[in-house]
Amino acid sequence: MFLVLTAAVLHAVWNIAAKRVGGGSYVFVFCYASASAVIWLPLGLGVLLVNGTGPTTALLTATLLSGALHIVYGLALQTGYRKADLSVVYPVARGTGPLLTMLFAIWILADRPGSVAIVGGFVVVAGVAVVASARASSGPDRHRASRWRGVRWGAVTGAAIASYTLWDDHAMTHLALLPIPYFSLSTVWQAALMAPGLRGRRTELVWVVRAHWRETLCVAVLSPLAYVLVLQAMTTTSVALVAPARESSIVVGSLLAWKLFHEPAPVRKFAGAVVVVVGIALIAV
Repeated sequence: MFLVLTAAVLHAVWNIAAKRVGGGSYVFVFCYASASAVIWLPLGLGVLLVNGTGPTTALLTATLLSGALHIVYGLALQTGYRKADLSVVYPVARGTGPLLTMLFAIWILADRPGSVAIVGGFVVVAGVAVVASARASSGPDRHRASRWRGVRWGAVTGAAIASYTLWDDHAMTHLALLPIPYFSLSTVWQAALMAPGLRGRRTELVWVVRAHWRETLCVAVLSPLAYVLVLQAMTTTSVALVAPARESSIVVGSLLAWKLFHEPAPVRKFAGAVVVVVGIALIAV
C-alpha cells in the first residue's frame, strides 16, 4: 500500500506541475512525451534484452494506439488546466474515468457489476456535482463559467482515461506485454505522432523549453513512475484496494491547488473530491 500512496502523491505533484504551464498545451505535451521517451526508452529496451525478446509487431502496434490515446488525454488535460481550476478538472477527470470504464463494461462487454459498484457510480456523480457547484462564499459568482469549463474538460479527460485504461489493460492481460517496454514505447509514439504538429510553433517551443523545463522534466519522470508503482503494487495487492488508494491523489491535488494557486471554495471542492474517491472505492469493490 505504501507504493500506491507514494504513486498518488507523485501523480498529484506532476499535475500541479502541468497546471503551472499557462499556455503552449500542444508543445508542452510534446516536450514531456519526448523527455519521457529519452528517459524511459533505454530502460524499456533493457527489459526486453533481459527477457530475450525484441520489439514485436504486437508491441509496436499496441503502443501506437496507446500513444495516440495518451496524446488525446494530455491535450485535454492541459486545455482544462488552462481554462479552469485544477480542483475542478482533476477530480472530475479522475472520477469520470472509472465511471465510464464501468459503463463500457456493462454496455459493451455485457459485464454485470454488483450493486455496490453501481452505487459507487452514483456516488462519483454526486461528488462531481459537489465539485461543480462549489463557489466562493461571498461576492458575485464570477467563477461559474470557469467551473463548467472545468467540468466539461474534466469529462473529456476522463473519457480519454477510460479509453487508454481499457486498451492498456487489454495489452497487459490479453497480449501479455511487458509493462515497462510497453509504456516507454508508448511515449516514443506520442512524440513521433506529435512532431509534425510543431510546424509554425518554433516561438512557442522555445518559450516552453526555457520557461518550463522544470515542469517538463517533472511530468516526464513522475507520470510514468507513478504508473509503474501502481502496476508493481497490483502484483501483490488486490486491485480493489489499489484503485481507490491510487485515486487519493484527487484529495492531495485539491489541497495543493488551494495552497499553491489559491483556488476558491476549497472546503466544498475538497469535500467533493473525498466523495469522488469514496465512489471510486465502491466501483472497485
